Amino acid sequence: MSAYTLHCVLCGEEVAEHYTTACPQGHPSLLRADYAERQLNLKNAPGIFRFSSWLPIHGTLPIDAGPVCYKSEALARVLNLPNLFIGFNGYWPERGGTISTCSFKELEALPTMVRAQENTTKTLVIASAGNTARAFLQVSALTGVPVVVVVPDKAIPRLWTTVPVDKACVIAVQGDYTDAIRFSREVCSLPGFIEEGGARNVARRDGMGTVMLDAAVTIGRMPDYYFQAIGSGTGGIAAWEAAVRLRADGRFGTALPSLHLSQNLPFVPMVSAWNERRRNLIAETDMPDAPAAISRVFSDVLTNREPPYAIPGGVFDAMSATDGRMYAVTNEEARAAGTLYTELEGIDLDPAAAVCTASLIRACENGSIDKNRTVLLNITGGGYERVREDHALIPLHPAFSVPAGSTAVQVAKELLEMVKTHV
Repeated sequence: MSAYTLHCVLCGEEVAEHYTTACPQGHPSLLRADYAERQLNLKNAPGIFRFSSWLPIHGTLPIDAGPVCYKSEALARVLNLPNLFIGFNGYWPERGGTISTCSFKELEALPTMVRAQENTTKTLVIASAGNTARAFLQVSALTGVPVVVVVPDKAIPRLWTTVPVDKACVIAVQGDYTDAIRFSREVCSLPGFIEEGGARNVARRDGMGTVMLDAAVTIGRMPDYYFQAIGSGTGGIAAWEAAVRLRADGRFGTALPSLHLSQNLPFVPMVSAWNERRRNLIAETDMPDAPAAISRVFSDVLTNREPPYAIPGGVFDAMSATDGRMYAVTNEEARAAGTLYTELEGIDLDPAAAVCTASLIRACENGSIDKNRTVLLNITGGGYERVREDHALIPLHPAFSVPAGSTAVQVAKELLEMVKTHV
């Protein structure tokens, strides 16, 4: 019996696994994994792989990066939240945090790389605003599995690893995150390459879902509220899917955590649509003059113009199923929240995690939550200062730089030759 099967959320049809990211019937829907083990069975494996019974993989990797959950004292006291738990997903060895790229995107990269190795011989192509690219580059460096990453050119300073990379190709796009996504699809039109899949990749979502699993194991039950900042919203979908599995397990409670998701003003398309309970994003209404708005945010990793919001099984469905709430956070609120968190908890935050912390502060101030109930704050990245104490960071540079809107034909010969000889 297989450890898992896949099915289309819209039609329910079982889908054959071959690194599949779409319904073969063409339905515009996410796929979801069904696991043979109906109860969460923790494995004797490092890091994230102790949750491998609920990951769409058969093997593991000898890498100890994984989610860490702890009960807050200082921040909890200031916010008057006696049951505040923090899912810290970054580098903080004193707390058990060993994600050396300082972002929970490593939780996505690890099972995705295993799934790809098990199901395809093609080279993975990953589009990223920076953190995801860094995570996949790190895992490539540790495993020797080749990858091509496509990022907006301003994300290049975020690309580094703690070990040398020799089987990866970085492409910089002169545009924003959405331009990088579009060019990555161009690369995937060339022979020998395959789109990593983003939100449509069950390995990425279930990898992120381990934050919820780890919290439930630590707390002994599911939290009542789940806070996270979102760009695509994939992490919110992942938390919902993990909670549905935990409810079916029967040992962690029956009520799904309410998703409290945040975006960074002035680019808040999903906040705009959700506040009107609209299933579809309207570009003119929800993200007018998107390039200008994106250029002004504190956390540009939260600026996906094509999020999986309306798709069946996507953000709208997750929010609807959990009676969720969304927050539009200003740059000033995010900076203040990041400073407060560092002062109280003792570790620096990724800007996206600062946006999330600001949304929790707002929720406490305006009564959006019952302060006596259990809260899980997903710190999706942090420890950038701490990692430099233990590791020499190795910067990565692009092999190619292309204008936004370019086609892969313009770099096809060079890219194919580089992958053939180098990757």
